Amino acid sequence: MRRTGWIPYAGLLVLFWGVWGAFSSLPTSEYGYPDGMVYIIWSITMIIPAVAALRGNTFDRRPIAAFYGLLVGLTGAGGQLLLFKALTMGPAYIIFPIIALSPAITVIMALVALKERLTRLALIGVVLALVAIVLFSVAPGDFATGPYLLLAVLICIAWGVQAYYMRKAATAGVNDATTFSWMTISGLVLIPVAILMTGGVPVDFPWQAPTLAAVTQLLNAVGALFLVMAMSRGKASVVAPITNALAPVLTIALSLAVYQTVPSVYQTAGIVLALAGSTLMVYTTEKNAEQLVQA
Repeated sequence: MRRTGWIPYAGLLVLFWGVWGAFSSLPTSEYGYPDGMVYIIWSITMIIPAVAALRGNTFDRRPIAAFYGLLVGLTGAGGQLLLFKALTMGPAYIIFPIIALSPAITVIMALVALKERLTRLALIGVVLALVAIVLFSVAPGDFATGPYLLLAVLICIAWGVQAYYMRKAATAGVNDATTFSWMTISGLVLIPVAILMTGGVPVDFPWQAPTLAAVTQLLNAVGALFLVMAMSRGKASVVAPITNALAPVLTIALSLAVYQTVPSVYQTAGIVLALAGSTLMVYTTEKNAEQLVQA
């Protein structure tokens, strides 16, 4: 398998998550649709790419596949539920910068546990991407403390660990379809928890609210499948920061075109760093692949 095989899937991930990020808030902002219901719809839409992924692939029934799959799925879905709770307790401008550091956890785990190695240029690219991720989440406001800070840290850890174990599952020979299927199962299992957090299933919303949620969350779900596919083909220490840095770039560009919103100074700096960091990482990967072919 070519060392650059992850790049097309990372590109598709950025496309789907970038578009999703630009429109994901519409069900709540336009119709007041509860975040818990958005989670439920997201978990159901995961079934569509899961079925597509299983076509032509065999579901891995080994215990190790179930272990990694459930670990990936529960850390991802559990983080989503904690995020909904945190946002009801504290401001997003404090919560999201903390969560944005999750790729740093993935990078550290991959470098230490998986013994992944990065060239100097690739390492610089990773650092630039991580700084860009934080800049995208920075917003003015006074810092405050509260229980939501602990939840934000837990989400950051959960999503960082999730990305690492996606790569770990691949190194154990678990195919993409199996890992994503377990992610889907995990999301569905936590639906009752989401219902309890929402206080029941509301029915007094116009049909546009769940429909819009389904469309946007399908983009999220398909993007998650591309993340699994990119992780199985590339280094976690590269894929995690590059995808988390580039998706907001597309989101900001779409927001500028659709909503006429101008990026802040922090976001502009983040765009520059994200593009610079991703260019360095992709360039290094391509260069290493060419050297392997010549050898």
